[in-house]
Amino acid sequence: MRFWSARGCSDTAGPGARAGGCGPGTEAAAAVPGGALSPQHHPPPLLRRRRGRSVPGPEMALAPWKNFLQITMKRILQQRRLSLYNGAHGYEEELIKKKLQQFSGGSINLSKEDNGIAILTLNNPKLMNAFTGTMMVELQERVTELENWKDGKGLIIHGAGNTFCSGSDLNVVKEISNSQDGMNMCMFMQNTLTRLMRLPLISVALVQGKAFGGGAELTTACDFRLMTPGSEIRFVHKHMGLVPGWGGGARLVRIVGSGAALQLLGGAARVGPERALGLGLAELTLPAADESGALGEARAWLSQYTEGPAAVVRAVKKVVTAGRELPLEDALRTEKDIFGTVWGGPANLQALVRRPKHK
Repeated sequence: MRFWSARGCSDTAGPGARAGGCGPGTEAAAAVPGGALSPQHHPPPLLRRRRGRSVPGPEMALAPWKNFLQITMKRILQQRRLSLYNGAHGYEEELIKKKLQQFSGGSINLSKEDNGIAILTLNNPKLMNAFTGTMMVELQERVTELENWKDGKGLIIHGAGNTFCSGSDLNVVKEISNSQDGMNMCMFMQNTLTRLMRLPLISVALVQGKAFGGGAELTTACDFRLMTPGSEIRFVHKHMGLVPGWGGGARLVRIVGSGAALQLLGGAARVGPERALGLGLAELTLPAADESGALGEARAWLSQYTEGPAAVVRAVKKVVTAGRELPLEDALRTEKDIFGTVWGGPANLQALVRRPKHK
């Protein structure tokens, strides 16, 4: 570990240290984009009085802290868009986007409501909302927009035409059937869905009709899944001679456990609302079967978790993300840092004035 002193940092390096210079490491914060830095990353202490030397004034003493905060905020913004893959993995994002944009059709629509809930619509009903190349690129753009939405608290993802998503457009699949193009598409979608999962918004996949293949994978990138009567989630990859490639396999294991995940992937099983509830894959079966009615019910269900100040709701999501993705000690320290952003904040002070009694 590198230790800060008035003269700089020591030469002793530990697990969190960067090679080739002083300064805090990034692994804990990198695992939680938009979250707090690992507590092992501290700014230099204030200089102390030494014999024969004057003590720096308040402005000079605060300068290291101001500089540290500026660096921290810059790093957080960079990490929020952190890619799982880079050039070392053969990942060239702009070239991949250019390739995907050759396959047009459909759209990804986003509306943001005053209550802090956003509605993201997969809009390609002629193909059961299957992802074309341009839709994959648009999904990334919508995620970036949501990352920059400071007042956001919740997100509902649903499909147009009363069905969720049937995966990838087979016309696209045929055109990029070589191994390298397939790997590029896999890395691109893993990056996008990982960023979606790490948004400081409480997210819900509203599953109507079919959620097959990549559509099933997309549901696992959300915090919750709500289903309507007659809907189903199905990981059909095995029947296509494939395995999940958008991160859905790894996320599914964390949601339902390895045994159930193996059954769902190995058997390409149809999972209706009742079985999904039993597995913990879904939270609720909504009464409404029509698109507008189900969307209204999903909005009402989500609002019980998004009620309150955006800063507090977003902090809750960040704490949960840290607990899910970081080792326990790092998660605890990150929780402490996030706690520090709301303690003494407007919502906290208003609550103290109200002196609420919890029954």
